[in-house]
Amino acid sequence: MLSLDVLAALCAFSFASSITPGPNNLMLMASGMNFGFARTLPHLLGVSIGFTVMILMVGAGLAQIFKSFPIAVIALKAVGAMYMAYLAWHLATAVPATGDDAVARPAGKPITFLQAALFQWVNPKAMVMALTAVVTYVPPDNQLTGLIQVALVFGAINMPCVGLWSLLGMHLRRFLRNAFWMRAFNITAAVLLLASLYPMLKTQITQ
Repeated sequence: MLSLDVLAALCAFSFASSITPGPNNLMLMASGMNFGFARTLPHLLGVSIGFTVMILMVGAGLAQIFKSFPIAVIALKAVGAMYMAYLAWHLATAVPATGDDAVARPAGKPITFLQAALFQWVNPKAMVMALTAVVTYVPPDNQLTGLIQVALVFGAINMPCVGLWSLLGMHLRRFLRNAFWMRAFNITAAVLLLASLYPMLKTQITQ
């Protein structure tokens, strides 16, 4: 069992890392704006559940594999960067419906549960969060129970945090019903999504 002080620190880390901007939250906000909360729900659940599973798998041994084969980390970063660039382009070039028609027939299709879950493995921020959670908060003397606790606590805190970003996007949709402003929002979100790659690329270049 995690001690109370470790549990408190884990909750603080989970909240801070889950609520701050990152690829998941930016994409969920954009999805909430373009498709509404209900159609974004599979994306939201894929992010939170997929990330919880990632923590379990990293703690079960993948962290050691990444340490032994750093080329695997580089490959994941490369795939993640390319996929995020694709998502940014798709978002920036989307042509949203507006007015009453936007509520009935939003443009395009939201990300599915499986796509969102798999995206966690090429999301630099999610990978760092999972590795930090396992290394910092899983007790070495009781790894299995500690790992399950860490994953469950992180998942429980992560879901409402990412949900807030989806709701934010949904409420923004009420104010951005004009096609110009909706497209401006999508382009801005795409630029921010690309900008979120900078810390990862900077780290890779300086290594």
